[in-house]
Formats: sequence, C-alpha cells, structure tokens
Amino acid sequence: MDIDAWVWWLIGAVGLGIPLVLTAMPEFGMFAVGAVAAAVVAALGGGIVAQVLVFVLVSVALIAVVRPIAARHRTSRSPHATGIDALKGRQAVVLEQVDGSGGRIKLAGEVWSARSLDADQIFEPGRQVDVVDIDGATAVVM
Repeated sequence: MDIDAWVWWLIGAVGLGIPLVLTAMPEFGMFAVGAVAAAVVAALGGGIVAQVLVFVLVSVALIAVVRPIAARHRTSRSPHATGIDALKGRQAVVLEQVDGSGGRIKLAGEVWSARSLDADQIFEPGRQVDVVDIDGATAVVM
C-alpha cells in the first residue's frame, strides 16, 4: 500500500498538534499549519522540494509574525480594573451604622459588610462613603 505525500503531511500536522495541546506551546501549532500547507502543495502535485519549502516558509512566517503579537498581548495590562480592584474608589451608601468594628453598606448594587478606616469614625445610615480597600469580604470605607 502506497500512501500519498499529502497524507504524510497531514499525519505530521496531527503529530505536531498533540504537543501543542499537551504543552500549550503555540509554536507547535504554527508548525502544524506549515505541515497542512505542505499537504496542500503535495495534493496539487508539487514536488518534495516545493513541499518542504512551503512547510519551512509558512512555519517561519507564522512564528515571525504571531510570536511578537502574542508577546505584546501577554505583557500588556488591561486598562480596566476588574474584581475587587474595580470596587476600590467607588462610593457606597451606608445601610446600617458603620464604625471600626463593622456595619453594612450597599456597594455596586450589593450589600457588603463594612468597617471604617479610622476606628473612631462612625457613619450613619443613608450617608455616602468612599471605599478605600477590600479586606476579605469587608469593605473598608471613609
């Protein structure tokens, strides 16, 4: 049984896809795409030199173009705060008296336990306060 060259290239692409999934190294995916491109050349009747050349060119081109873009995205920080960082600096409304030992506020539509930043400071219900920190599940306000 004689297997066509394009089938070997597709087998190689699958073989390169396995370490991509196991190691999460995108370079293997780029080599797999190069192998698929070489399979197309083989299916169209291109010789072995053309197949290898297309494999190398496509793989190197993808690595040269995609890796710097991925590196930029990996190192850039999102300009939007998320999680508890998004709550710091927001205003809340006191629901139950807040002092150094506790109380309740309404923050971002949810009821939170809260305590005042300064232990001597007391905030009465209905007053607006600023959230300066989140300590576990407790908002620290002033």
